Amino acid sequence: MTGYAGPPRHGLDLVACSEKRYIIPMDSSKEQSAAQPNAVAATVLERIKAAVGPKGYTVDPAEIAPHCQSWRDNWHGWVPMVVKPANVDEVAAVVAICAESGTPIVPQGGNTGLTGGGQPHASGTEIIISTSRMNRVREIDILNNTMTVEAGCILAELQVAAADADRLFPLSLAAEGSCQIGGNLSTNAGGTQVLRYGNARNLVLGLEVVLPDGRIWDGLRGLRKDNTGYDLKQLFIGAEGTLGMITAAVLKLFPKPTEIQTALVAVPDPTAALALLSRASEMLGEQVSAFELIQRRAIDFVLQHVPDVTDPMAQVHPWYVLMEVFGQGEPDSLRDTVEAVLGDGLEAGEVLDAVLAANRAQGQALWKIRESIPEAQNHEGQSVKHDVSVPLSRIAEFLERADLALAAAYPGVRCVAFGHIGDGNMHYNPAQPLAADGADFAAEYGAINRIVHDLIAELNGSISAEHGLGRLRREEVLRYKSSVEMDLMRSVKKALDPDDIMNPGKVV
Repeated sequence: MTGYAGPPRHGLDLVACSEKRYIIPMDSSKEQSAAQPNAVAATVLERIKAAVGPKGYTVDPAEIAPHCQSWRDNWHGWVPMVVKPANVDEVAAVVAICAESGTPIVPQGGNTGLTGGGQPHASGTEIIISTSRMNRVREIDILNNTMTVEAGCILAELQVAAADADRLFPLSLAAEGSCQIGGNLSTNAGGTQVLRYGNARNLVLGLEVVLPDGRIWDGLRGLRKDNTGYDLKQLFIGAEGTLGMITAAVLKLFPKPTEIQTALVAVPDPTAALALLSRASEMLGEQVSAFELIQRRAIDFVLQHVPDVTDPMAQVHPWYVLMEVFGQGEPDSLRDTVEAVLGDGLEAGEVLDAVLAANRAQGQALWKIRESIPEAQNHEGQSVKHDVSVPLSRIAEFLERADLALAAAYPGVRCVAFGHIGDGNMHYNPAQPLAADGADFAAEYGAINRIVHDLIAELNGSISAEHGLGRLRREEVLRYKSSVEMDLMRSVKKALDPDDIMNPGKVV
């Protein structure tokens, strides 16, 4: 087992460091450019302006453009107005106007999604309602271990607010420096600590939601037990803004860890990684907060394309696990147990080598490797990205069979696998062969998806573990969900949004 002597690092905000490409119209005047479509009645726009005041909207094409363009994958559209309400009453007023006039709405948070769920269509018939001005922490209740926040709060800022109150808000993902909690809840965000704390829906006790007709549902109750009917908040979490617009939430807080151990572990294969997870869980219980599987090719991409990253190990290994353990004891009180887990794993053949961080800065350096993978892969040409999940017991089978099937269909394909093996979620991103033409490989997007997703379905998995359906998977999901399941989803949509004004053309 080796030590780690690399320099301190800090995690990346991948949204901030990735290049954004905005489509900005030629005419950047303060009123809507005639070159862009506008199918929303002028009277409707004027009523919205009056409802939110001069600070609550923009019709400047240059200011609108970033809201209409995704930061990855080129989802884009156009709207004649972006509305930025200051509070829930203004949101309700705008939604009521849109409901009365039949104007579709695209709710939007930090615009960091990956499936086109937060971008408008190109018709100019919609408006965007941005939550960016609704960014107050309304209350922190230490005794109840809750935090009531508005939808526009940046995730990283909520983490800081919780820490300042000597608490932990555990939701953590690569875009946390830019994404907003309303969007996190609307997409049921996952991230790196789902293994211990669960998805976003597990971190919510109550919601405030503006319904498609403009009514406000105030469900901001910080109750852990409420058995008085349907759990309505769960309808809106993961609905991607298609059933209503989340404007505030009561979030769970947890004791702030006083002891953190982080290790990068070389393992021979995914089967060994899962055996190590089982061993760690038996010896450490729920203190295992993160367990990430990383294929060596992904680390090679990071070392080649991301500055100031060094390989923590002297030898190259086929697979790695990034494991993190949280505890409430004295600093280093868990170190002996973690070393015992790794030592026993070494004797059992589950571990080939390991680096156990000596301090938090070194732990952050190990996390930088993991967090830099999406950025690094962008430099390797075209890739087809998958966010899939299967039962933990089928992960190794999925990776082996998917690699073989794609290699047979596309000789030289460079499969890249990494992700949250602790909760069964893998990011599986086949990259173009080195000698291939990028455009030709991109043209195989549908065929590659079919190979991967059909295998996922065979293994009783999901084609979208944490990114959602949006526009990207809206039609594809019909192949993998039963007609009964789709009918239930459409019935819920019809009941809550009969006129289809909330984020139309997404999810269902």
